[in-house]
Amino acid sequence: MAHGDITHIDIPVSDLAAASGFYSTLFGWRIAEPPGFEGYPMWQAPNQISGGGLAPRSAEFSQPRSYVEVDSIDDTVALARANGASVLMEKSPISETSWWAVIADPDGNVIGLYEGVTDVDA
Repeated sequence: MAHGDITHIDIPVSDLAAASGFYSTLFGWRIAEPPGFEGYPMWQAPNQISGGGLAPRSAEFSQPRSYVEVDSIDDTVALARANGASVLMEKSPISETSWWAVIADPDGNVIGLYEGVTDVDA
């Protein structure tokens, strides 16, 4: 993946098992909970490029969220702030080699940022 590519899409759901069955049947997605990510089923599209997760719905997470690959979350967050965005979640580790953050653009659209190499094969 390169800077600016959509790398992951989280879908908020009320019932993880039911949603896993629904999306697997509807789109043929392979869905599994990788070790270390129990309670967070991750999906892989048949093209082996698109993927994401099914996460519990909450007041803060009620709409699908796309994550964009960036070369540096720190630099991207600084640039986003300088251009009117707000930071909803500061840079946080996913693993020893990957991080994520969440911003809201000036219109309030929520976008996730991803940096690194994931060691999870969903």
